[in-house]
Formats: sequence, structure tokens, C-alpha cells
Amino acid sequence: MRAPAAAAAARLRRPLAALSAAAAAGLALTALRPGPAPSVRVLAASRDLPAGATLGTSDLRALDLPPPAVPAGAVRSGAAGRVLAGPMRRGEPLTDARLVGDGLLHGYGPGTVAAPARIADAGTVRLLHAGDRVDVLAAPPPAGPGDLPGNGGRWSEARVIVSGVPVITVPRHAGEEGQEGALVVLATDHAQAQALAAAGPTLSITITAP
Repeated sequence: MRAPAAAAAARLRRPLAALSAAAAAGLALTALRPGPAPSVRVLAASRDLPAGATLGTSDLRALDLPPPAVPAGAVRSGAAGRVLAGPMRRGEPLTDARLVGDGLLHGYGPGTVAAPARIADAGTVRLLHAGDRVDVLAAPPPAGPGDLPGNGGRWSEARVIVSGVPVITVPRHAGEEGQEGALVVLATDHAQAQALAAAGPTLSITITAP
């Protein structure tokens, strides 16, 4: 009886040995296989975004970058509700330099906010520099041909939204093709910022004496 049992055991040892060898080889390969490359998760634009846009969650997506490719000041979280100081292309990593931030308000009094305003005349905005003081006016277009001067009508009177507010910055490329007007960032209080936001798209400015 022992001979058949010994023969059966011998037959089993060979496949078991092969399985053990295969398992050992697999473990060795797993140990030698390099792990996933290190990466840093940052926020990037999920679509083309214009200067002055208030960021929402749908405007941003997570992007994993290798550490050497992470730009200085890359933003990793907490960007929703912030305002872009310049335009962004889809897939571009978001950095602190792209945001209207507290650093722009250094030297201004308490309660001051950085309020973006898009001005219809981009040429006038290009004349501005930080520290200039401006009046911002809303001038709605005429309601119809009868309101045009010379037709017995007149233009609607311009409405002053804010007066004598300082320019903080004029973002680069703020009036690039495809955008309406040009962006300028002004130092205002909260009430003035709300008035600018509610004033509509047709805004103009006049430069006042410092």
C-alpha cells in the first residue's frame, strides 16, 4: 500500500513545487516593480476662463503633477469664490498670482475690498496705472431709434456707480480678443463692490485728480 501512496505523493510534489516557484517569482517581480511616481495634486482650469471670473467648483478640476512640474504658488484647495486677476486656459494650473488676493490690498484701510470691474472702453483702461483714481459710470444704451440725439430723443443719463476710487491693478491681457471690455481692479468698500457687481455690463470710467 505504501508504494502507490508514495507514487501519488511524488506526483503531487512536482506541481506543488512548480506553483511555489511561480509564486516566488511573482513576489520577486512585485518587489522589484517600481511604485507609482510621486505626484502633487493641484487645481487647474477645467475650461477657458476670463479675467474677473468668480471661480465656481465647475471651473476647476484636480490635476496630478510630478513635483518638478508644480509651479510656484500652485493652489491646492479653497479657490471657489475667488476672483481671477487674469485669464486662464483650460488645463492651466491655478497659482496665487492668478487670484485677486489680500496682497493687493496692502496699505489700504480696513474694510477695503478688491473689486473687479469690466469697462467697455479697453483703450481707456490701458491708460490707467495703480494709484489712479476713477469714477465708474453706467450708461445704458438708448431704448430705441427715437431716443437717439437728432431724432427728438436723448441718451439716457450716465449714472455714477462709484466716485474717486483708486485703481489697484490692471491685469495683463484683461482686454484680449473675445472678451467684452477690459478688466480693472479697484479698491472699494463692500457696498461699492456690490454696486459695481449689480451695475451691468455697460460701464465707463473717467480719470479724476488724485
